[in-house]
Amino acid sequence: MIYGNMPMMIFILAAGYLFTVYLLLALAKRTGRNSVLKSGTSMIQEQHKQERGLRAKVTEVVNSQ
Repeated sequence: MIYGNMPMMIFILAAGYLFTVYLLLALAKRTGRNSVLKSGTSMIQEQHKQERGLRAKVTEVVNSQ
């Protein structure tokens, strides 16, 4: 019979599909986490730059009095 191995083929295709979805979700999670870390780091660096500029201005004002 031609369709004798069909249940095994369905199982193999379903397992392959689930494995592919799992890999894609893992990749999306990892990519999302990396972009969040990069944007968070740049935001922290920008805050430090602003604080340094503010400290310099405050120091100038205090020293001029």
